[in-house]
Amino acid sequence: MANADPFSMSTLLTSLQHLPFTSATEPMIPAVPPPSRGIPVVIPQPRYHGSQPLNNSFPVGFLAPQYLESRLQSLFNLMTSTIEEVNIAPFKEMISRLSRRELQEMAYLLTSDPDYFLAIARNKNGSHRLQKLIGKSDDADNLFFLAIFRRFLHVMTDKYASYVAVRGMQVFDDEKKELMYEHILPHALRLACDKHGHIALNEVITDLDHPFYREQLLDIVALNALLLSYDAYGNYVVQHVLTLYDLRCTYNIAVSLLGYCVELSFDKCGSYIVEKLLETEESMVLVVEELLECEGGRLMRLARKEIGSFVVIKALRVMQEMNRVDLFRGLVQKLMPFRHLLRRPCGNTSIAAIIESVC
Repeated sequence: MANADPFSMSTLLTSLQHLPFTSATEPMIPAVPPPSRGIPVVIPQPRYHGSQPLNNSFPVGFLAPQYLESRLQSLFNLMTSTIEEVNIAPFKEMISRLSRRELQEMAYLLTSDPDYFLAIARNKNGSHRLQKLIGKSDDADNLFFLAIFRRFLHVMTDKYASYVAVRGMQVFDDEKKELMYEHILPHALRLACDKHGHIALNEVITDLDHPFYREQLLDIVALNALLLSYDAYGNYVVQHVLTLYDLRCTYNIAVSLLGYCVELSFDKCGSYIVEKLLETEESMVLVVEELLECEGGRLMRLARKEIGSFVVIKALRVMQEMNRVDLFRGLVQKLMPFRHLLRRPCGNTSIAAIIESVC
């Protein structure tokens, strides 16, 4: 009977249970900076069980401990140095000449230790070169997948390492992609509220073509739209999702923000969200109805504020274009007593000009 494939997903995922995970709340080993010319770099050393590294799904006869340190150091320099620092051919050309075995060996070395892999992924050059390696070989991709997976949050919330994970989710096979999507769902809010994580999450949302996981992820954003809209980074995720014009999701976001649209319109980022809600029929009526429900003095203050005036003008225009005469005239009547205070132009139009054009 043939031996089981040591690189099958079932074998690798089973072995994953025995690999050392680091919780996202644990202190991280600082990222290793790019090496200075002529100065040796101290890299995180791999941990061992006996005489072998922890990743033992790959034959390691060529990785005898006495040679491993120098090989890891050389590979680290190769991955993170600029072309000016080392005399190497363009990286893409170099890896195109590697045999499958050599590529697999390189992937194994790169993923032999979580801290070592993360240090390279968090380096600008290292991230770029890792992205070029991903998608070249199924066997190598298995190793990269595991390396990303066991430090998932650390990778996804780093400025450069996150692009390695996003690249993986673009080119990995469906089974790996689904496992990564499963891991994203419970951490979506944490990523959305992170300085770099929200950018990675937006990239994932853009590329996600799996109907089930796409719907699940959009639902998480929609149901938590209020929290995210007030977050310095989360609001960009809400804005991004609204640009997808998924009607169901847009309506759900509008429902989540009911009663807060006026308040959000006073804030620069919040006003962008409200303006986007005014672009879709499913949500625009909810926004305008809330504008009509607020006291006239508050609506006037919003209309006089530079940021808020864009929301009010857009609400007037879309109601007029949609021939929602009831809502349009409701806004006009509510603003009419203050038209003398609203003559300051917003862009090429003043709110007063719109009001007076229908009087």
